[in-house]
Amino acid sequence: MDIAAVLLTLSAIFGWLNHKFLPLSHSVGLLVMSVVTSLVLIGLDAVMPGMKLLDQLTLGLQQIDFGEVVVNGMLAFLLFAGSLHVYLETLKSRAVPVFLLSVFGTVISTVIVGFAFWIVCSLAGLPVSLPWAFVFGALISPTDPVAVLSTLRNANVPKELQIETEGEALFNDGVGIVLFTLLLRFASAGEGVHVSAADVAELLVREAGGGLLLGVVTGYVAYRAMRLIDEYAVEVLISVALAVACVLCRIVSGTRSACSRRR
Repeated sequence: MDIAAVLLTLSAIFGWLNHKFLPLSHSVGLLVMSVVTSLVLIGLDAVMPGMKLLDQLTLGLQQIDFGEVVVNGMLAFLLFAGSLHVYLETLKSRAVPVFLLSVFGTVISTVIVGFAFWIVCSLAGLPVSLPWAFVFGALISPTDPVAVLSTLRNANVPKELQIETEGEALFNDGVGIVLFTLLLRFASAGEGVHVSAADVAELLVREAGGGLLLGVVTGYVAYRAMRLIDEYAVEVLISVALAVACVLCRIVSGTRSACSRRR
């Protein structure tokens, strides 16, 4: 809770400073000021090593399970926030390029980034295998839909390009999760974890097909529920609950799957 309070406070301060003094989009401004703040803290630690600033910050960060926080927490709300500003009818008109960019673009980016990361690590003398380099590529390739949307609002781009970019930024996160999970399973296989073709097929069907089915069913139920009422506060609550419920369903299904494999 303390870490969350500090992060929210810093985000509010950085957001105000960016809006008041910097000509940057909100996401980019937060990133720039976060990097500058990190460099200042590193400099202070070098000048005053007795304060042990980095040691204290490292100890605090080690208390956070970033896999749990990002995948089972932040990601759902990021996708939810991004999808709120995408209109389905306009997205349908550019469905083919959005599909090609979000699927094949993410795969190509994963391969390029993975190879580049592997080459850099090899030149630096760091022992990173190629499968794990591809895992990093899948992790880093998807773009942030909220950052893309905020950037496009301030840019004078053609409407078709804006729709394609927004749709690609929204859907490549889902593609990236499936790709990351598959590559992580393959990379783990090189460390003594047995992975069969059936395991990969099951994982692909569960992550891609199951996620799509879950989204369609829960989204339709929420849509029908909101059609029956005319209360803004309840509609907002249903929308937020929808994002949280999908995360809960994913966690429960993943736990059951892990238990069945152990048996």
